[in-house]
Amino acid sequence: MKLILSLLVLLTISPVYADDQGGLKEIVAPPAPHKIEDGYRGTEDARVMTVKFAKTMHDGATLSLRGNLIHHNGGDHYIFRDSTDQIEIIIPKNIFDGREVKPDQMISINGTLDKKGKPLVMKVDRLQK
Repeated sequence: MKLILSLLVLLTISPVYADDQGGLKEIVAPPAPHKIEDGYRGTEDARVMTVKFAKTMHDGATLSLRGNLIHHNGGDHYIFRDSTDQIEIIIPKNIFDGREVKPDQMISINGTLDKKGKPLVMKVDRLQK
């Protein structure tokens, strides 16, 4: 019984005396933001995808746009506009999920570019208000 109790105490105490391996070591101060050579630097370096830029991308490219839904062309076809240009988009009814979108509301859409037909269209698979 004493042997088991001694081993239990020994096993619980030994991790306290273990060497500090891995993890963040805050011994040295990090470099200033303007001195960072690579990696994510914040919003000033983030690329914003625009409709104008999206139109230059290849067929099947994944797009993420932010703007306004300005016109319903019938069926699942709509016109989407941001500050740079406008594009025809296809939004199936189930993507709306019962939500109503007004032309003055800013929305985000994700989908793929389809350049096979004229004019090119974006097939939307996610809409966020």
